[in-house]
Amino acid sequence: MSERNLLPAIGLCVLLGSARIWAGPQSPVAGSDQTPLLQAPGLLKEQVPPPLPPAQPEASDKPLPINLATALRLADARPVIIAAAQASVQVAAEQLALARVAWLPSLNVGAGYYRHDGATQGQSGNFYINSKDQFLAGGGVTARFAMTDALFAPLAARQVLRARQIDMLTARNDALELMAEAYFNVQQARGRLAATQHVVERGMLLREAINAEPSQLEKISDLHRARTQLANFEDAIATAREQWRVASADLTQVLRLDPSATVVPMEPPNLRVTLISPEQTVDTLIPIGLTNRPELASQQALVQAALVRIRQERMRPLVPSLVLEGGPGAVGPGGYLQAGIFGSGAAGTGNPWVGRDDVSVGLVWQAQNLGFGNRALVRERRAEQQQLLVELFRIQDQVAAEIARAHSQLTSANVRVSTAERGLQDAQLAYAESVAQLGRIAKVGAAQLQVRRAFEVIDALKSLSQIFDNYFVAVNDYNRAEFRLFRALGYPPQTLASNVSAGPTLPVNTARPPQMAPVCIPAPCSCPR
Repeated sequence: MSERNLLPAIGLCVLLGSARIWAGPQSPVAGSDQTPLLQAPGLLKEQVPPPLPPAQPEASDKPLPINLATALRLADARPVIIAAAQASVQVAAEQLALARVAWLPSLNVGAGYYRHDGATQGQSGNFYINSKDQFLAGGGVTARFAMTDALFAPLAARQVLRARQIDMLTARNDALELMAEAYFNVQQARGRLAATQHVVERGMLLREAINAEPSQLEKISDLHRARTQLANFEDAIATAREQWRVASADLTQVLRLDPSATVVPMEPPNLRVTLISPEQTVDTLIPIGLTNRPELASQQALVQAALVRIRQERMRPLVPSLVLEGGPGAVGPGGYLQAGIFGSGAAGTGNPWVGRDDVSVGLVWQAQNLGFGNRALVRERRAEQQQLLVELFRIQDQVAAEIARAHSQLTSANVRVSTAERGLQDAQLAYAESVAQLGRIAKVGAAQLQVRRAFEVIDALKSLSQIFDNYFVAVNDYNRAEFRLFRALGYPPQTLASNVSAGPTLPVNTARPPQMAPVCIPAPCSCPR
């Protein structure tokens, strides 16, 4: 087989195989032990939440309480990318409706007037100089269409509509991932803010303990170290609060809520959500993604539409076009009027007003540009199909790569969370022990030595701050990777809502500034009247 014909043959095999594969996202069972692939979200049993009071918005902020279940519900309906996909579906539906009625004639109503003065030549070749006028008022039906368009255009438009309907699932998947990224960015910033505030409180206590040290020389040096580190922590507080507000703006943009609000999740910032077990292998997950991803099904529908258009152009010279119009004549230009009231006159003398009707029907076979134009159109449609097939293969590679990347991020974050949990416990113990021994004096022979200097406690506090930061970053990296992998596998938000429990849906204020367009979905959201 030549290289020129190889790509369409491969594409046909892909389409034949995928036509019976994709029937909507599935919920398979992975592994011989029948472990469900989807798992319920929540705090894992082995997770040790740090005993931190939750970070609160400042007095100038406008808090917007929300939980993950509510955000999931809003993400399935409110994002603007879903509205754009719905509009594309409506456009494709109307294009299909137009293609289905392309064979119906058009109804025309109107009037025409014709006036002639001067020389003219009759049918016999005689030369005349005269004046005459004609008038026709009435209506008619006209139709000028290729039967190939009437037969094949609805088939292609139906495949395009199917592709746009599947694109709705893609838009919902994308909205879910955008929501999850922003939601867990908020959680990460809140966790880092709470941890830094906790560390600053410990730093304040350390500064008081340094003041109680007996050695004035060491006290001055340690106080400078403590103040420097407190300044760093206070800077980190400002940065974490900024990140919280920025992530809130991203989340309110995705969910189309009040952009001036500061989102306050109801869950703790170290919530770990497990949708897909990190123990699953990439080899197990990639076939699921290639089966479920709606982008592949959408592209396959477009390839099917291209195949229909190829058949359409092949049949065009063999199937006639229908022409239905009124009789030719100056009084009814374009053949739009077929019947009505007719009046005429010559040299200023009028004739009686009478009824008149003219109908012309024809079947026309056309070889465009002596047939070379038809051949070029067929080749153009084939090239378009090959473009769509190449895009289909690109999407397949992209799906596999996205699954591999998300799985790698998930397994890495899972290890980092466990490491950070152990490190957090050790750092808390190390800091508590350092504080307990601060200022103690031990005798070594005749000399007295200070067991624990303040700078060692400061180092322990810095280590505690760093491990807190690592912990909240790792936990929310884990959550983001879970949702990336969930989306990469092609599971829509409806599957998430029906297979896992993210908690109860809470009422949330969905009002927006009056300068912004209202969003009236989902229920019980409503537009102001």
